[in-house]
Amino acid sequence: MRAFDAAARHMSFAKAAEELNVTPAALSFQIKSLEQHLGHPLFRRLNRAVELTEAGEALAPGAAEGFRTLQAAWAATRRLQDATSLTITAGPALTAKWLAPRLYDFARAHPEIDLRFSATLRVMDLERDDVDVAIRFGYGQDDDLYSVPVRKEWLTPAMTPELAKEFPTPESLTTAPLIHDDSISFLRPACDWATWFRAMKIDFSPSHGAHFSNADHAVDAAIAGMGVVLGRRAMIIKDLEEGRLVAPFKVAIETQARFRFLCLKGAENRPQIKAFRDWFVSEIEKNAHLSEAFTIIPVEDIPQR
Repeated sequence: MRAFDAAARHMSFAKAAEELNVTPAALSFQIKSLEQHLGHPLFRRLNRAVELTEAGEALAPGAAEGFRTLQAAWAATRRLQDATSLTITAGPALTAKWLAPRLYDFARAHPEIDLRFSATLRVMDLERDDVDVAIRFGYGQDDDLYSVPVRKEWLTPAMTPELAKEFPTPESLTTAPLIHDDSISFLRPACDWATWFRAMKIDFSPSHGAHFSNADHAVDAAIAGMGVVLGRRAMIIKDLEEGRLVAPFKVAIETQARFRFLCLKGAENRPQIKAFRDWFVSEIEKNAHLSEAFTIIPVEDIPQR
């Protein structure tokens, strides 16, 4: 079955043999044995290629799915025996702006845990991919996973201290170079500059400005003095604390979307996963006081155009 699965994927006995580290003759013998057992040919042998027969077409999807399921079960079982490694996936922006600057403290507190990170927005399958924990931002449909939502995200204008002197009032931002974070364009109601200006009762809908597809790039542009970013709490909090950015207007708009800590149900009490979950939640709560300095307006309460 392994020989058949490899040959069906590659449509080549030679490439399948190379994958399985056997000779083409040995692989061909294995497939012939399978065909004899089934009583049907699985491949049409052409001069320099092979094609699946009707029986082969019927068998190939189930064989591929079966090996994927077996591989996932094997990996899950191996992870149960592993209490020293932890693989985490998170978006590139959160990894750069929130996780990476804080990981030293977690690593120092848990030297026994070997951390691995996958910074990607690709939706990972926690059963099949070699990933223990996912941190994702959005509204979340996590019924099949263990999920810990943390605080809702809010957004406020952030800029360098030098730029804040040039634009000292909310009204003055109508002439400022504005930076747009397009990575949150999926949020509904929208959490954009037009919404923030409506929250401030300013009739202004910006049509110009630099657009970035990644939140961390938008924040880095603001740090470089390129303009004013409508920054998400998680993405700007470290820069606010360390003075690279300031948020002078103390009015923020809040979305129902939030970050969630995700893992497979039943895995939440594995020592390394529990340790990271507790640390992640506590780090979020450490900065809860920052919200108290802002008037936070839910976007649902802001009139929409």
